[in-house]
Amino acid sequence: MQPIVIGDVVWEPSPDVTERARLTRFMERHRIAGFEELLKRSVEEPEWFWDAVIHDLGISFYRHYDRVLDESKGPEWPRWFTGGKINIVQSCVDNWLHGPRAQPDKVALIWEGEPGEVRRLTYAELNREVSRLGHALGKLGVKPGDGVGVFLPMCPEVAIALLAIAKIGAVIVPLFSGFGAGAVAARLNDAEARVLLCADGFYRRGKVVKMKEVADEALHDCPAVEHLVVLRRVIREIPWTHGRDKVWEQLVEDEPEDLPSHRCDPDHPIMVIYTSGTTGKPKGAVHSHAGFPVKGAQDMAWGFDLGRDDTIFWITDIGWMMGPWLIFGSLSQGATMVLYEGTPDTPGPDRMWRMIADHRVTIFGCAPTLIRSLMGAGDEHPKRHDLSSLRILGGTGEAWNPEPWLWFFREVGGGRLPVINYTGGTEVAGGILQTNVLSPLRPCSFSGPIPGMAADVVNEKGESIRGEVGELVVRRPWVGMTNGFWKDNERYVSTYWSRFEGTWVHGDWAYVDPRDGLWYVLGRSDDTLKIAGKRLGPAEIESVLVGHKLVQEAAAVGVPDEIKGEALVVFVVPRPGVEAGAELAEELKDMVARDMGKPLRPKAIHFVPDLPRTRNAKILRRVVKAVYLGLAPGDLTALENPQSLDAIGAARG
Repeated sequence: MQPIVIGDVVWEPSPDVTERARLTRFMERHRIAGFEELLKRSVEEPEWFWDAVIHDLGISFYRHYDRVLDESKGPEWPRWFTGGKINIVQSCVDNWLHGPRAQPDKVALIWEGEPGEVRRLTYAELNREVSRLGHALGKLGVKPGDGVGVFLPMCPEVAIALLAIAKIGAVIVPLFSGFGAGAVAARLNDAEARVLLCADGFYRRGKVVKMKEVADEALHDCPAVEHLVVLRRVIREIPWTHGRDKVWEQLVEDEPEDLPSHRCDPDHPIMVIYTSGTTGKPKGAVHSHAGFPVKGAQDMAWGFDLGRDDTIFWITDIGWMMGPWLIFGSLSQGATMVLYEGTPDTPGPDRMWRMIADHRVTIFGCAPTLIRSLMGAGDEHPKRHDLSSLRILGGTGEAWNPEPWLWFFREVGGGRLPVINYTGGTEVAGGILQTNVLSPLRPCSFSGPIPGMAADVVNEKGESIRGEVGELVVRRPWVGMTNGFWKDNERYVSTYWSRFEGTWVHGDWAYVDPRDGLWYVLGRSDDTLKIAGKRLGPAEIESVLVGHKLVQEAAAVGVPDEIKGEALVVFVVPRPGVEAGAELAEELKDMVARDMGKPLRPKAIHFVPDLPRTRNAKILRRVVKAVYLGLAPGDLTALENPQSLDAIGAARG
């Protein structure tokens, strides 16, 4: 397998960028000579390092911890900040109301609905709404440790909900806003939730997506859920179960506007967030008050250089890790977040660029798939809007291809801004690898591991390698690492810790360029193709194809072949308006053969209108392969566009 190392360095930090960076100030404070020394010390001296992180981020404890790290139960089960007392809402809201860092009148949250309405909440207003909901949940019988489902669109109340649940010591169960009833019920039952917060509906592509009816159907199979609290987002006629159902606005109307935060142990669960497995039931990653929010804040502050003066806008959903990440990370650092409810190309392909201009966004992030889609609409759309407020771009969710990366860099960033590449996962609470503002950039590259992450690339024997593609692993525990899977710790250990002793195996292919030390991720290791004895990642093939002017997206999969063992089949989404047929298919096959070698010439190229993806825009290649081969596709609960499977199944012939 060959890595994707494209072109020359396209961005280097200017002296003023380096000087203002939070990472620079941290290293100066601790007399660290450079980034490599910081990485080394962060791994070799974890107790010094994570204590320094807590102080740098301004994370508050009611009672200071006695010890930073206890590994007595092994690397799979670290205990962090033992003896301390914390509630992360103190750092996200309470501290901004009084004292030396007070900024109660600063805007904490900007929300824009798909129809165009805008709401803003200051830190003081956010505290009032969080406190009222916290009181109301307490009156419904919610106690510390109880699960509360959050089935809401990306509206202000989704942030209010997360903070209120955490404030009273209950456990957040975030649910993807596009889930069907079965997926909602499975997660609520698994997490033993007692209350569900939902909306009557929300807007997507100009139409109302019904949520209350989905919640009703789900609760038929959830006997433990005692109350359904309904936000009137759309204000439409909805079915009602008297006694069980409550109107959000009425429930909180007369509640007090202040509420002390419940004091928790550092490893007290704050959230059980589910991530889809290849097969079987989803995995419930357990995160704590002194884990997930701290890791998210560190990655924001040091990778995206987020500070109190920033406004960060990330296209996400609350059911994806990046939703809670955005809320807890931005607020803990005193910044402003932007939430958007609908589709990023409604009513037109310039929606995101207009919002960046209107809200003076400084940090903007999304999935590479979104950029591939928006670039297909034309270069003129970003140019219509004033994007001068931007200083950082970001991307996560799957591997970049060079062409979309360069388009994002040039057309949105004007060639002046770093594209912060970010990869990790739900169970990681953020990133393993990340770009930072102190390092030069090549397209699709990472500066390296995030400080505190003992990341490595290894061969099949677990030996460290450079200049070769191998498995991405982490050799030491970190703050934010999941505290196992909810009620399924055996699966947690077998998933991440069973291959190499004491080593977390993440499931991605990675490569470190020995020439300059930059890192690359080539996709999931379980997506690996083996064609004519050659092992390669699908991103290599897909990057060749999306470089063609008529191709918007591609997904490469391997299918059984009598001669080669596995043959290459590619599904291609053409650019809008392109009439794709046999002639273009042959041209694309020849293009792959020319760039990758004749043995890797695709057996077939099928043109489809869309590819199956999650709401966070991650393409589900395992589903593409299964549907094409007529096999059971496994867990589809996170699928955003199930209609895309029809064309893939039809291509089987």
